[in-house]
Amino acid sequence: MLKAMQNWHRPLVVFGWAMVVLIPIALVGLLIDDRTVVNSPIWLKPFKFAVSLALYSFTLAWLLTFLRRFQRVGWWAGTVLTAAGAAEMVVIVGQVIRGRRSHFNFETPLDTALFSIMGSTIVVLWVTHAIVAILLWRTDIENKAFSWSIRLGLAISFLGLGVGFLMTSPKPGQALDGDTLGSHTIGAPDGGAYMAVTGWSTEHGDLRVGHFIGMHALQVLPLLIALLGRRANARIAWVLSGSFLGIFLLVTWQALRGQSLVQPDGTTLLALAGIVAATALGLVWARETQKELVPA
Repeated sequence: MLKAMQNWHRPLVVFGWAMVVLIPIALVGLLIDDRTVVNSPIWLKPFKFAVSLALYSFTLAWLLTFLRRFQRVGWWAGTVLTAAGAAEMVVIVGQVIRGRRSHFNFETPLDTALFSIMGSTIVVLWVTHAIVAILLWRTDIENKAFSWSIRLGLAISFLGLGVGFLMTSPKPGQALDGDTLGSHTIGAPDGGAYMAVTGWSTEHGDLRVGHFIGMHALQVLPLLIALLGRRANARIAWVLSGSFLGIFLLVTWQALRGQSLVQPDGTTLLALAGIVAATALGLVWARETQKELVPA
């Protein structure tokens, strides 16, 4: 594995390993540092971001090896993406050291400037992700099921990253000149009861659910195709991607309605049942079509 990484995008790999190193540091912080920010352990955010960005960085570093054209464009896009991710993590960890909230914080001029930097980095990351997605969409990979899982995974993760912009808009009751502007939670201020590890609200809508699920389509979909092995085909890749997209849209819609992931109402459960049924029918269709294409 380490030997194979020598041919991967170097800056993304270095950043990925930096995030791996940060994970145990954040875990130690969770154990020995009893400070909290918005009713949450202060080291929880660096831990979650480190895990997420490590997976994301290693995946992109690997995917860029598939490029046969525009390799230099891909290298620069990956490098800019690395710089944006690194800048965001420096702000997040720096605010932990200061004992301050990193996101949506306008309490002081410094806090405002740091959150503005984070806002800029997510825009840069979003744009460079789109560039990588376009390059890989135009790349021909021999295994069609795997190829479509990558293309569609990149597209869904682009949407997942975009959910972050919904968090920065003013929420009801927030003044434009207040100390806080924007939030993860819909229907109540941040800081209420939350799930262990993820930190997602157990009482109200939480946009981080869709943000996380959508962003990691890039890992889940190719992994599912790899697990299916020779049974996978392009149609199955489309069905699984459509199902994943449906789940992403459902949890994002659920959050926007102010509803917690763990307290779904009848409408949410009905929509979920529809996604499950459509997925099942789609997989049957994909498998039957594959049988028709196999010579007798």
